[in-house]
Amino acid sequence: MDANLEIISKEMIKPSSFTPDHLANLKLSFLDEIAPPIYIPLIFFYQANQLDTCKHNAQISQLLKRSLSNVLVKFYPLAGKISSDQISIDCTDAGALYVEARVHSDLSEVTENPIMEEMQQYLPLQPNGRGSGVAEAKTILLAVQTNVFNCGGIALAVQMSHKIADGTSLVAFMNAWAASCRGDTGINVSSDFDFESLFPTRNMSKFGYEQTTGIIKEKIVTKRFVFDKKKLAKLKEDAISAPGSQVKDPTRVEAVSAFFWRHFIEASKSKMVAAVHAVNMRPRMNPALGDNTFGNMWTFTVAKPMAEGEKGHHNLVCELRNAIRSINSNYVKKIQSGDEYLKILKETAELASKGDVELCNFSSWCRFPVYEVDFSWGKPTWVCTTAFPFKNVVILMSTSCGEGIEAWVNMLEEDV
Repeated sequence: MDANLEIISKEMIKPSSFTPDHLANLKLSFLDEIAPPIYIPLIFFYQANQLDTCKHNAQISQLLKRSLSNVLVKFYPLAGKISSDQISIDCTDAGALYVEARVHSDLSEVTENPIMEEMQQYLPLQPNGRGSGVAEAKTILLAVQTNVFNCGGIALAVQMSHKIADGTSLVAFMNAWAASCRGDTGINVSSDFDFESLFPTRNMSKFGYEQTTGIIKEKIVTKRFVFDKKKLAKLKEDAISAPGSQVKDPTRVEAVSAFFWRHFIEASKSKMVAAVHAVNMRPRMNPALGDNTFGNMWTFTVAKPMAEGEKGHHNLVCELRNAIRSINSNYVKKIQSGDEYLKILKETAELASKGDVELCNFSSWCRFPVYEVDFSWGKPTWVCTTAFPFKNVVILMSTSCGEGIEAWVNMLEEDV
């Protein structure tokens, strides 16, 4: 822990009313079962001048605690814990962990020149499953830390267990919590927790599935890259204008993902590098589901360069697009059985284990409304994640203006 950060208090925030007995146990979907026992971290930064209406840190803290307690009534599974059989949530109203910390420096020192590895100190728990984090991700499903800086600014860090939620669910919760804090009764803060109906529990351990975090022991370095509107336009134009290009309208996510994929290919030299891209299944289902459908509603798709001469940026954009678009309602129906998805998992694992194929992993959070999280003192000036102890993982998020992309690239120190 950084010497500039001092923990002031820790407590469990319970729902403001008891969870009914008929909701005391909630079955996980098989997508939740196979999700890694790690946390999804986000940190929201608010400048001191935004908090002028709240004169005292204690007042801000009480607002956050009270509204968190209220919103946990709607999001009651987050106050529970994973059952001993690993296939359900015991909705015990144990509560969410709430930590208060004082940072003996100014907020600008963090946001103006961010060092991604240092962001972890603002998190309430061991980041991403390191140390005791694996056990914590099953016993504490939601944790929050308010970091108050000398200048009066705040960094609000949240971690949600990946065992019951994906990034879409985390951000939906944050906006619901913010609405509760604002007293905005016009916003629907409810969520759908029918985990099992779409992807029934399978008890994957019976199928020989071994759950891992994916964390490696080697030193991982995290680098931050910012693509503004002008840089994104250049990447898109490069993909469109290349001789033989079949791409007419690349998205910014396709363009940036292909840019990093190409660099991973160049760095690997002898190995083939396949791109693994996370895909939100909610809008691809029939009928489509809303973002209030809570849980792990994502899958992944794998794109591979077909030949030595097809590793240009425009070729990779095309391969990524085809792979992502293959995740449609028919594909979702195939994996709802569970057997098909397990087959895909095994094939991908075998692809990587052979040693002649390298995987680079992408997850786009660009459409998450993270900059809408307003607790009554305004929208965050910056939102970020933290370093991930995984090799070749790229997280993409929109910049605060909404026109650019920030990329956090996690790779082996020797590959930087």
